[in-house]
Amino acid sequence: MTSSTFTVSNYCSQPIWPGTLAGAGTPQLPTTGFRLDPGQSVQVPAPTGWSGRLWARTGCVFDADGRGACQTGDCSGRLECAGTGATPPATLFEVTLGKGTAGAADLDYYDVSLVDGYNLPVVAVPRARPGAGGGCNATGCMADLNRSCPRELQVDCGGGTVACRSACEAFGQDY
Repeated sequence: MTSSTFTVSNYCSQPIWPGTLAGAGTPQLPTTGFRLDPGQSVQVPAPTGWSGRLWARTGCVFDADGRGACQTGDCSGRLECAGTGATPPATLFEVTLGKGTAGAADLDYYDVSLVDGYNLPVVAVPRARPGAGGGCNATGCMADLNRSCPRELQVDCGGGTVACRSACEAFGQDY
């Protein structure tokens, strides 16, 4: 079976702490949380058929045992998220990888979602697996949406840092 690799890169001017969460019925990735300094990249392998989310946490402080907290995207107050998702606001990369069979089950599906708000620009750039078709497009947003976030959606993260809640979360409505 062919597997995939996610290359997570930090193009921000500050450290980020990516987190991962597997979808129902798929295993957690080898790491569910780690630090990435500006300019660093890390490769994270994923098995065939994996589904889940990746996101970046900001403003994190962890002790030697991996306990702490993040200003945005926190997941249980631990460096390793270990099955806990992001606390909003957090920009999400969501993916379902193909199962390595013929037909629709072999396609990869991905998006960058603001359903849980926005904390950082995220762009997903697909690279075709060997022997797979190509033609997939990059998706996401390079703009800093925190700069244009309406006041009623803003979250003050301290130190002049702002993140943007989703309207559903901010107003407690699902529409």
